[in-house]
Amino acid sequence: MYLLGYYLVVLLTVVVTVRAGRNVRAKDLKVTLPSGDKMSMIGFGTGGINGVKTMTNILDDALSAGYRLIDAAAFYENEEDIGIALKELLPKHHLTRNDIFITSKLAPKKDLFGEHAYEALKQAIQRFGTDYIDLYLIHFPGYFPLPEPNMNFSALRDETWKQLVKGQKEGLVRNIGVSNYNIRQLKELLRNDHGVKPAINQVEWHPDYHQDELLKFCKKQGVALQAYFSLGGVNNKTVLLEKPEVKQIAIKLRKSPSQVLLKWALQQNVLVVPGSRTRKHMDQNLDLNFKIPEADMKILNNLKQAGRISMFPDIII
Repeated sequence: MYLLGYYLVVLLTVVVTVRAGRNVRAKDLKVTLPSGDKMSMIGFGTGGINGVKTMTNILDDALSAGYRLIDAAAFYENEEDIGIALKELLPKHHLTRNDIFITSKLAPKKDLFGEHAYEALKQAIQRFGTDYIDLYLIHFPGYFPLPEPNMNFSALRDETWKQLVKGQKEGLVRNIGVSNYNIRQLKELLRNDHGVKPAINQVEWHPDYHQDELLKFCKKQGVALQAYFSLGGVNNKTVLLEKPEVKQIAIKLRKSPSQVLLKWALQQNVLVVPGSRTRKHMDQNLDLNFKIPEADMKILNNLKQAGRISMFPDIII
């Protein structure tokens, strides 16, 4: 019985499927999810990109650069834009739906949580104009505005997860996970996961704010940690990119500060989904065929943390 349990854990653990070494192109780095699906370690973030024409132009460049994972969310209000863009772009790039990995997220709204999550998933699929979503995350461990300061969302989170498990069993979504969950919330989910562990926990992660204990916990549980705001966030990225320590390491390695920040995450097996509006930066963000020396990793790890950029944290009970 012990051995059976052990092998089940091994099978459910997220495994990095590439060999170690510097000759593997960043866009070819993948992880194997508990479902067996392979997911790129570097995705393309679409937060802040809206409008069909704008989305089509940007995704055209992203697909040309080699991105195959598209990270979206109902909260970004761009799922339909992405769906329309892909209908035009997939034939252009000689790709099929199976070549693309689409991630989306359940919006933190009262009428989408709990028993409504299954229907919200179906609506997201309709907006994309596809038959399924590759990965669907609970975007936040609660909804906003908070109905009361100390409301406990535990029961709602449990029902929400139950509905996503139902969607996965019916083939509407291939993988399910969470976002912005802390250790307490993950433990709660893992105690009653309705037969499906979360494949991913997407959280804010960069040298100015990294939850090392959360990373250790996720690795132990076989949950892949995926970073957003890897470069410091939409409105704050210049602060992180201009830090003297980051710039000095970039100069030393003959790379850009953005490349250093992304590689810093990847070397810890943290997945990333950087966004960009220019082909130059898209290419740079995939050009990560280098290694940051251990001494420089320590410098980045030990930067004085400025704190969280996102507004959704541990206030959710």
